[in-house]
Amino acid sequence: MTDATPKRDPAATDHGAPARDFVPATLDATDWSALGPLYEALLEREVSSGEDFEAWLLDRSELEAAANEGQANLYIRMTCHTDDEAVNAAWTRYLDEAQPKRKSMVSRLDERHVELAERYASESDRYLVLNRAMRNDVELFREENVPLETEIAKLDQKYDQICGGMLVEFQGEERTLPQMTRFLEDSDRATREAAWRLVAERRLKERDRVDEILDAMIGLRHRAAGNAGFDNFRDYKHQRYNRFDYTPADCVAFHEAIEKHCVPFMRRINARRARNLGVDPLRPWDLAVDEKGRVPLKPFESGQELVDRTRAVYDRLDPELAGVFRSLGDNMDPDGCFDLDSRKGKAPGGYQYMRDLTRRPFIFMNAAGVHRDVETMVHEAGHAFHSALCAHEPLVWYRDSPIEFAEVASMTMELLTMPLWDEFYADEASANRARRQQLEGTLGLLPWIATIDAFQHWMYTNPNHSRDERRAFWLSLDDRFGHAVSWDGLDDERANAWQRQGHLFGNPFYYVEYGIAQLGALGIWLNALEHGVERALGDYKAALAIGGARPLPALFEAAGVPFDFSAGRVETLVSAVEAELAKLPE
Repeated sequence: MTDATPKRDPAATDHGAPARDFVPATLDATDWSALGPLYEALLEREVSSGEDFEAWLLDRSELEAAANEGQANLYIRMTCHTDDEAVNAAWTRYLDEAQPKRKSMVSRLDERHVELAERYASESDRYLVLNRAMRNDVELFREENVPLETEIAKLDQKYDQICGGMLVEFQGEERTLPQMTRFLEDSDRATREAAWRLVAERRLKERDRVDEILDAMIGLRHRAAGNAGFDNFRDYKHQRYNRFDYTPADCVAFHEAIEKHCVPFMRRINARRARNLGVDPLRPWDLAVDEKGRVPLKPFESGQELVDRTRAVYDRLDPELAGVFRSLGDNMDPDGCFDLDSRKGKAPGGYQYMRDLTRRPFIFMNAAGVHRDVETMVHEAGHAFHSALCAHEPLVWYRDSPIEFAEVASMTMELLTMPLWDEFYADEASANRARRQQLEGTLGLLPWIATIDAFQHWMYTNPNHSRDERRAFWLSLDDRFGHAVSWDGLDDERANAWQRQGHLFGNPFYYVEYGIAQLGALGIWLNALEHGVERALGDYKAALAIGGARPLPALFEAAGVPFDFSAGRVETLVSAVEAELAKLPE
């Protein structure tokens, strides 16, 4: 067998995806009665040569892409409409019926893949990453964990429904919690405090229900880890994520590096903020307002305007990326790629979900007209670029990449688009305010990432902890990594602040990757400063085009940055950000 990429008919569909060779065009990929026979056919197919194996692998890739897209469409509809009973019933039915059967069948196909790869592809660099991951998946799969994972997914759906239903009455209008973020930028401190307290009070009403969800998740996850032969869920999940290039101990060292170099930076910013605002002490509702009393940044009015202005940014940044972004269409197109505006009944947060068969991304967010929405838009666009630039890859597994690098794709766009933010702001002073906010926030996010990751390390290596112990450990982490603010009179609010972080529920341990990726993105940004944007973008796009076909350190290398999150690297990047901030007016 050669190391060349397997060839397939390049004929494309209307969306640019290769024509189907194995999966029927009319397949309902959410219905196991339709999917199951295709999986069975692959399991039973005779494979007697390297060429047969390549054909088998391509057909399996096409089937997995179809099944992934069926799941994606159900999930997208559920998060867009958490209050729609029929939509939620369809997602629950999928979790109960199709997904468990698919997981079991995928494991059987993984086993066959490992067997065939050992026979026909053992010397091929082309399949190195895929074979390593497949062997790991086979080693870790346990049939008894499938129903546990289904229960966890349904608990996460319940968390999303709780969050999606959180509404408050403020200034005479019913508002979602994302819509309340704009009031934290209000120059009137009493307004900020009232908005902050109202949101915190609304979250506290659900404290016990959210605690119950996490308690149940921790128990189920610990059982799953034990079934696979692990002492704790942290070590199990680390291996499940195919983290071959760093260890839990490296994550702990990352926490220490952030504590040493980023927390002091953040707290210096807090001290300056308190001086500029003329407040003593600084309070939680003082962290988003402009320090000099200027009106909040208002980059756009609607989701469609956000799309239009972002198009203008990419038209100026890079023609290839601009073409990808324009191909996504408009906000709320029936066959489109965006659902951007916050509204009642919509799940919190933001994401980009690649629909693997048609190879069309979907960008979901809760825009409220604040600058943070701009950051989210260009961030999720970066994920879409990643998906598009590796869409030529015939193997669905390689059209994905390790999260540590996938987030480099998105976070880099937050930094490299900054010079073009005059598309969102008519005057340079406002654009500079946004740039300063971005740079400070880029480093300021790292202590929160370390907090969330350290919190999970403790929770899952101490699975029998009580809720009081959990809150106490959270408070110790806030002392270690948190903002220099006074929580006087806000003991419950502070002790339960972790409940707003959705990753703790739906994506456990999927957060330290953001920190590792942030350092990679800062490295590309530093390359742009030192060597020019064109060169940095060239390396960025070349790395994205690889998808996940090379090991994680090789992806960072292709992007022109080291796979390094040591204290020394963190210190270098903090110094670079501080030097750039010194050039920007406050």
